Amino acid sequence: MSDPRITSSIFTRGAVDLSALRSTPAPTRPTTPAQSGPPTGLPGASAAGGEVAVIDVTEETFQAEVLERSLSTPVIVDFWAEWCEPCKQLSPVLERLAAEGSGAWVLAKVDVDANPRIAQMFRVQGIPMVYAVVGGQPIDAFSGVVPEAQLRQWISAVLKAGGVAVAEPEDPRLDEADDALMSGDLDAAERAYRKILAETPADAAAEAGLAQVGLARRVAGADPQAALTAAEGAPDDVEAQLLAADIEVLSGLAEQAYRRLVGLVRRTAGDDREKVRQHLVSLFTIAGPEDPAVASARRALASALF
Repeated sequence: MSDPRITSSIFTRGAVDLSALRSTPAPTRPTTPAQSGPPTGLPGASAAGGEVAVIDVTEETFQAEVLERSLSTPVIVDFWAEWCEPCKQLSPVLERLAAEGSGAWVLAKVDVDANPRIAQMFRVQGIPMVYAVVGGQPIDAFSGVVPEAQLRQWISAVLKAGGVAVAEPEDPRLDEADDALMSGDLDAAERAYRKILAETPADAAAEAGLAQVGLARRVAGADPQAALTAAEGAPDDVEAQLLAADIEVLSGLAEQAYRRLVGLVRRTAGDDREKVRQHLVSLFTIAGPEDPAVASARRALASALF
């Protein structure tokens, strides 16, 4: 489940053996989180409703606070040290997000200097290092400082893996880009969407927005009825068919547009075929991969190509 936008998974290097830590007798779980760790302004942070959000973990408490707790609540383990400057950048963000999580997940902080055995078990070679533990097992990890937007996405993926329903958070960057698109300022919208993609590569919403900008530019100044009529009279005119498909998508007739272009793929070859294929894929991007019509059209496109 590792998110390639952040880093490749640490688990490509082999499994993490936590059996020794499991064998450590677990004391009673504290009712309030510990308050040590790098200064963040959130000592002993709790989520809304009083749930524990941030806890300090030692070798003696690891089994109860991480392994056993993760059977019911995803636990994200932050390996840090007082001397680690990057840790002082990442830890406050993690603590704030944990406090915002309303108990959906718990941040467990491990001081590697005070708990070298835990760090050794997790094969921590550099810090900051962050692990996700679900169902008593590590499922993903990343190292270093990552942007908050990517961190939020990674945490959402962890929660989904743990069976937690995740509401997609609002992104003010997308709101700004969408507002520009709706107001017709295509240049501003394109800049905003490209900025998001530079910060968060493969962001589906930004990719869809950028595709909509392209669509809006292509149909600017076109007479919809005249374009559809022209396409009907010239079924093999690539440009006429592409414009007609764009107009159909804007008119809520996306499935009709997909069928039009899949048929055109079947009737073309070489550069023309590739141009039609790319245009169709851009229309798929607007709707998104979860749209049933897109899934059906993708199968039809594959059949037409091969």
